[in-house]
Amino acid sequence: MTGWTWRYEGYDPAEERLRESLCTLGNGYFATRGVLAECTADDTHYPGTYVAGVYNRLVSAVGGRRVENEDVVNLPNWLPLRFRQPGGDWLGPDTTPVLDHVVTLHLSSGLMERLTRFGLGAGRALLVRQLRFVHMADPHLAGLRTEFTAEGFSGPLEVEAALDGGVTNAGVPRYADLDGRHVTHVVTGTSQHDAVWLRCRTRTSDVRIACAARLTSPASVAVRHDRPRAVQTTRLDLAAGKTLTVDKVVALHTSRDPAISDPLHAAVDRVHRAAPFDELLAPHLTAWQQLWRRAEPDVPDEAGRILRLHLFHVLQTLSPHTADLDVGVPARGLHGEAYRGHVFWDELFVLPYLNLHFPEVSRALLHYRYRRLERARTAAHDAGRRGAMYPWQSGSDGREETQQLHLNPRSGRWLPDHSHLQHHVGSAIAYNVWEYCEAAGDEEFLHTKGAEMLLQISRFWAGSASYDDRLGRHRIKGVVGPDEYHDAYPGADRPGLDDNAYTNVTATWVLARTLEVLRHLPEPRRRELAERTGLDEAELGHWDHISRTLHVPFHDGVISQFEGYGELAELDWRGYRRRYGDIRRLDRILEAEGDTVNRYQASKQADVLMLGYLFSPAELQGVFRRLGLNLDERTWRRTVDYYLHRTSHGSTLSGLVHGWILARARRRDAWKFCQEALQSDIADIQGGTTGEGIHLGAMAGTLDLVQRGLTGLETRGGALWLDPVPLPELSSYSFTVRYHGHWGVRLRLECGSLEITVPSAGRYPIEVHLPGHRAVRVDPGETARLALLE
Repeated sequence: MTGWTWRYEGYDPAEERLRESLCTLGNGYFATRGVLAECTADDTHYPGTYVAGVYNRLVSAVGGRRVENEDVVNLPNWLPLRFRQPGGDWLGPDTTPVLDHVVTLHLSSGLMERLTRFGLGAGRALLVRQLRFVHMADPHLAGLRTEFTAEGFSGPLEVEAALDGGVTNAGVPRYADLDGRHVTHVVTGTSQHDAVWLRCRTRTSDVRIACAARLTSPASVAVRHDRPRAVQTTRLDLAAGKTLTVDKVVALHTSRDPAISDPLHAAVDRVHRAAPFDELLAPHLTAWQQLWRRAEPDVPDEAGRILRLHLFHVLQTLSPHTADLDVGVPARGLHGEAYRGHVFWDELFVLPYLNLHFPEVSRALLHYRYRRLERARTAAHDAGRRGAMYPWQSGSDGREETQQLHLNPRSGRWLPDHSHLQHHVGSAIAYNVWEYCEAAGDEEFLHTKGAEMLLQISRFWAGSASYDDRLGRHRIKGVVGPDEYHDAYPGADRPGLDDNAYTNVTATWVLARTLEVLRHLPEPRRRELAERTGLDEAELGHWDHISRTLHVPFHDGVISQFEGYGELAELDWRGYRRRYGDIRRLDRILEAEGDTVNRYQASKQADVLMLGYLFSPAELQGVFRRLGLNLDERTWRRTVDYYLHRTSHGSTLSGLVHGWILARARRRDAWKFCQEALQSDIADIQGGTTGEGIHLGAMAGTLDLVQRGLTGLETRGGALWLDPVPLPELSSYSFTVRYHGHWGVRLRLECGSLEITVPSAGRYPIEVHLPGHRAVRVDPGETARLALLE
């Protein structure tokens, strides 16, 4: 890697899936994996194109049961372009000697460049250079330029470009037993301007998809239709040392797009009107320059280069184009089919960064949740609860998409999946509503859709809490926490755990915050909301009581992950590491041995410690005080140490959260976990998972680590609050934020000082609070330089 490029040299089949994920190009509307254009889906390569929000539901027979799953759909492949000498085999890296091979991802321009020299024998070679974009200015366009140079020979070369509708979802080996045939009714044709088109639809969701392609060549172009492929061919006359260029421009539309009548007409019309390849580049490059200007952190050295790659993939999944769509945050980006393209709680790690750069995107992602509020209320009603029970996994319409079974690849067994009991996703949504409104100053959203979501999530928590006379406190039973390893008590005949500390503390925060929001609503709006939802003072009083009496278990002077956690057996961590090496997925190891992780004090990822990720020390202590509990610094540090030694880090989010927490609790150990978070995808530390799609939450979370984590940046009460904890390895950097109408507020952290510059275009000063009860007002056009206290 260099400052603005990501470069792979040499062809390594074992690394192709990883490279294809990390070289994905997208624009927030759709994305295409970085597969070589001449390669088809096999054990080495996996072409994939995904449009945000396009899902399909199928039923499969698995383990003697009928299992229903909704998946993001692998759409027709627009990329194919292959080549050969007449009468010969098609050339490719798996069938032809590769003399040189370099793939370069140009982050600044959103371009993928590929350079391959194929050996043809007898001193002859064919040099192929390709340049690819998925257009960031026009979200429905993509392009592929291919340059052919003959070395040591002259002669004809056949080139075939295609739109391929013969696609399935087959990118995740664990899902091989599931039906992946999501696309049907494939039809191809030719437009009056000799562009080819392909249309199809999804099998059950009935989303219509259309793409059209234009091929520009120095020779004539012929068309044929080999369904499910629309094919364009050209025959080049190569001369030694001379380069000939073929350009392919593609348009893609679906019936979910706004302001179109028919996706086929829209795709054909758009590809006809599209400018030549060179002219298309200019607005694409401008769009990327604007994105970088708004969001790029200025971080030195290797960490800065990795953060730039992470931001690149965040912006390809969630760009300003996303603001026009009805989509959520796909946990694995638009980069592959892992997690079936579902929306989990990962927005908890993504929105805080977007809030301060692209608040319009954050607002759109929260609208996705609001539009599914009625579905969440239906789910709560069906479970015998009031309010809104948001699903752990969400897709097209907001129903619970968590699979009923999951495969343990170590044992080959399909096992019950109880992760739908992670009701804390509702608290994550409430947290995001509050954080977005504080950062953007969006009172309109808070007073309308935001208040309604908060109300219904609070109503669910209040209805989930039962009073225990013995404890004199309320309890929430039968849930699963963020840890995910523990889904039942040892030997229990039903899933679920009682009084998960993270669940109960965040429920307390949600109830208290909702009461505050309702208390400050304009009276007409509060009356409207109460009339619509049947809210009365008695219910509010009940919420207040629960928010002060929820049970948080402790044992041995630390917060218990859940009631009874301290009574579980201790695991022989040293023995398991010695036997297995990598024990990140300890749950799979134990199940394959005939054991269960439910028996042990062992966590997959941060659970209790997530509280220190969401809340500043002062805010977390305040929540505990509301519960009548004392959480002093010593107790928190003991809790951090306790779980640090009992966590296997089976999630890419684990290193991120632990690095964030340790920056304040045990700084000397923080960088190790920060490094793990930075390396999680580029080094594929989860052992092959990145090839199935990047981990968007971890990528965005590392960006937020330098934006909020190490600066202690909070947006509350109409002011910026800062409490920096710079690490020696990352003590000098800067970034800009968009805050309350100010575009480009720059913060620069140096050793011992903090510099804040407010752009002159702003109308109001910004109030900044620092530790030691220090506060300053920075006027538009001014810079404040503040000394940091040790």
